[in-house]
Amino acid sequence: MPPNRRAFNIRVKIIIGYLLVIACLGAFLWVVSGRMTVLHQEADFIGRHDIEVHRLAHEIEKSLLELENGQRGFVITGDPEYLEPYEEALSTWESDYNKLIRLIENNDNQINDLAAIKNNIEKWIETAGQPAVRIKQAGQDEEALQFFINDPGKSTMDVLRNQFTVFRTAERELTASRVDQMKSRNLELLWTMYGLWSGIALATLAGAFIISRTIVKPINQVSETIREIAKGGNLSRRIVVTTRDEVYTLAEETNKLLESVSRQAWIKDQVTAMTTLLQNADKLDMLTRFFTHRAARVLGAPYAALFLQHEDQHLMKASAFADPDGEPWNKVRDRFQPGEGLVGQCAVEKRILTFEDVPSNYVRIESGLGDAEPSCLIVAPIMTDDNVEAVLELALFKPLDAACMQLLEQLLHVFGQALGSMKSKLEIQKLYRESQALNEELQLKSEELQAQTEELQSQTEELQVQSAETRQLNHELEAQKNAALFAASEIERYAEQVEQGSKYKSQFLTNMSHELRTPLNSMMILSQILSENKNGNLSEEEQNYASVIHKSGTELLNLINDILDLSKVEAGKLQIEMDMVNVTELPEMVVNQFGKQAEEKNLQLSVHIEPDVPDAFCSDGLRLHQILRNLLSNAIKFTESGGVVLSIAMLEETAAEGSRPQGRMIAFKVTDTGIGIAEENLAPVFEAFRQGDESTARKYGGTGLGLTISLQLARMLGGHLEAQSKIGEGSTFTLLLPARPPALLDQQMFSQPEAATSLESGSPPSDSEGSGDEDGEEGFSDEPVNYRFEGQTVLIVDDDIRNVYGLANALEKANLNVLTAQHGDEGLDILASGEQVDIVLMDRMMPKLDGLQALTRLRQVEAYEQLPVIMLSARANDEDEAQCRAAGADAYIMKPIQLSEIFAEMHTLMKRADSEMPGLADG
Repeated sequence: MPPNRRAFNIRVKIIIGYLLVIACLGAFLWVVSGRMTVLHQEADFIGRHDIEVHRLAHEIEKSLLELENGQRGFVITGDPEYLEPYEEALSTWESDYNKLIRLIENNDNQINDLAAIKNNIEKWIETAGQPAVRIKQAGQDEEALQFFINDPGKSTMDVLRNQFTVFRTAERELTASRVDQMKSRNLELLWTMYGLWSGIALATLAGAFIISRTIVKPINQVSETIREIAKGGNLSRRIVVTTRDEVYTLAEETNKLLESVSRQAWIKDQVTAMTTLLQNADKLDMLTRFFTHRAARVLGAPYAALFLQHEDQHLMKASAFADPDGEPWNKVRDRFQPGEGLVGQCAVEKRILTFEDVPSNYVRIESGLGDAEPSCLIVAPIMTDDNVEAVLELALFKPLDAACMQLLEQLLHVFGQALGSMKSKLEIQKLYRESQALNEELQLKSEELQAQTEELQSQTEELQVQSAETRQLNHELEAQKNAALFAASEIERYAEQVEQGSKYKSQFLTNMSHELRTPLNSMMILSQILSENKNGNLSEEEQNYASVIHKSGTELLNLINDILDLSKVEAGKLQIEMDMVNVTELPEMVVNQFGKQAEEKNLQLSVHIEPDVPDAFCSDGLRLHQILRNLLSNAIKFTESGGVVLSIAMLEETAAEGSRPQGRMIAFKVTDTGIGIAEENLAPVFEAFRQGDESTARKYGGTGLGLTISLQLARMLGGHLEAQSKIGEGSTFTLLLPARPPALLDQQMFSQPEAATSLESGSPPSDSEGSGDEDGEEGFSDEPVNYRFEGQTVLIVDDDIRNVYGLANALEKANLNVLTAQHGDEGLDILASGEQVDIVLMDRMMPKLDGLQALTRLRQVEAYEQLPVIMLSARANDEDEAQCRAAGADAYIMKPIQLSEIFAEMHTLMKRADSEMPGLADG
């Protein structure tokens, strides 16, 4: 820049103006400082001298007051604590007096007044203060009191107060005089300052006007250019200034600012575009793909990869831009743990990692024209709320400048927010689906409640009408009130009797079930042993007798089970457990259970399932099998020729007729070609203990409970059982069950527990469900027992000698040694005596110590913790079995006992207990 162009730049111009102002100010300060020094000295004298004089005078007067109060307090009370302020004031007033006398040494009048004050203080101390204290200290209380009453120092103290008032008044007048003089000098200084300021202001204005003209003109040119840029919104326009002074520098810096604003606007546009793009993504993979591709394109990165952090903290590649493939790039990993590799380390450190001079063959960027290697690598974390959600890896041909790095940081922040929003959105969608399901359930309940409300409203209206009629009949009802109350009490008493009778009935059935099962157990065991005739000492006729006895016992057991099932149904205590039922398994079940029976009668047994029937539906599978077994057993029993067919089909939206349910139903039809049922007997056949006419009952036998139980079970499953028949042509029994659980199905049948206390002898589902009127052969197996043992010892603990005899006989024939005990204490004594026992068969109900208590005590002995124990019980229900297994039972078998079942359990348990020493083998 030429020297003449820089001779009078803005700095020089401003310096000249300031020098002029400084010169004027210097003269102003020189004049003012002299006057202010004088004022300062005067103000300092007033602040230091006068205030100190007033303070010391106050301190002396305060000490005098402390002397008087301390003397009086000590004389009156005799408390030495009053002497402490007295002694302190006695020692400090003279020092304050000496300081004060030095401050007023130039004022003779004040010195004289102060000297008089000193003399009076000393006089009071000598005549009143010290004598009173000495008298009191000498213990002369009466003299001290009299001295205090006379108070010789009172006149002196009054004089001192007046003297202090005169002294302070004189000092205040002197201070006021000095302040007035200082105000007068301040006024003179003020007028001097105004005059000097006026002159300086005129000189400064003149210099400022001259200098500003040389500065403002080029600045206006710059401002005009900036306004034009602002109006047009064209950030690419730049300011041009021809002068070479500071305005030129201002224009250059403004151009740099415009450049920076332009870059920031570009960054803002890119961030806005990215935000808009991410808002269009409705899936997580779409979100990551949009971000990766857009970020790579904006930042000029030929390669980019995004790794998302999953719930187990590992980072998995979610999307990539220009991802290389093939050798040797197939070794590139897509999964990292925190701290593993650059991706994992970036997630741990939570900061951007930048690497330049990337080694060759690190990664290769390929295109249709060729390939190249990047020179820079950036690994950046994506965070929300200081938590790393993802990591972005970029490969570049050159490092990013500051603007691109700033853009990268903002893009990472935007994607972090979008990723958090997407995760929240997915979570909200999940919660919405759950809430929608709950809303649908609530809607169903609301509709049910609304229907009930409408019903109640209609009932209310009816009641209102009836209320109007009732008001007319009040006088008649009043006369009948006593009779109604009496009738109500009778009904209540009758209800109590009915309830009591129901309890007696349940208790009777419980006791009878136990009492019948116990002798039935020994009878069936012995009859089975006799029917097998392993010793060969029975004739064929005698074997048939034994088989008849066993079959009769089985029929009696089925009758007990049917009666208990019917009692449960009537009492509403039968438990229904809904689950998915597999329809495709029914043909195999039917053939396995009834194929042999149908073959013996030369009957065709078949199962047909329509194609539109679902493979599975929701119901109680055990109760469904029980109903089908009843129907099939009856069909085979009452059919002499022809066949029995079980067909399964769908009924779409059946209309409600009578007790028949409405909606999509699955129909199970059992059709036979048997004797048929008369029209007048179709309805009674579902009643308890009814089998059509009497001749049928006499000819075919049975109790008539199977269809009654089946009908009740069908209703509890939300379905219905109906029959169609003609004499001589056969019968069709149709079981209708909902294709899905009804929406308004009573929840009590899913949650009402089986009342073991009131019906604790009820048979378990495994026995009762297979029994009906006619399936006597289905409940027990007569197959021979094929287990042979090798001399193991069995301890039988049972109070019923019949059960012990029958069971011991069967066990001894299987080559087992048998020990017996009639109650729990005796069984524990046998074990404690040292007898070698390999397995224990224990009855559940015994006198003295029952089976459950005996088992509990047995498991408390360390030597018998692993001893196999099988619990035998006539109280066959789930609650009893759970109690026994919780106490330590290895197996639970219901009476009457099947030898094949108990031998199988014994074989399994003893083999498991002594696996290294095989002591038994199959026969």
